[in-house]
Amino acid sequence: MPRRVMQGVVVSDKMDKTVVVLVERRVMHPVYKKFIKRTSKFAAHDEQNKYKVGDRVWIQECPPISKRKHFIVLEIEASPPAQATA
Repeated sequence: MPRRVMQGVVVSDKMDKTVVVLVERRVMHPVYKKFIKRTSKFAAHDEQNKYKVGDRVWIQECPPISKRKHFIVLEIEASPPAQATA
């Protein structure tokens, strides 16, 4: 079975070697047929403590590392290049 890979934003980095990542997804409402946002928080393993609050990261499912932690941080998403002003 393939491992889940998701994109999210780091919302907490207070723990040692762990970050909390907020993942947002869009689902269709069963009655009103409008798309609504659903969010989930996942604890992910960050070995070097290099990810900070606000970083957009990719996380991947892995075997359990601790009671709540079963994801690892793959990489940080590259930020768009800055606009040059004349």
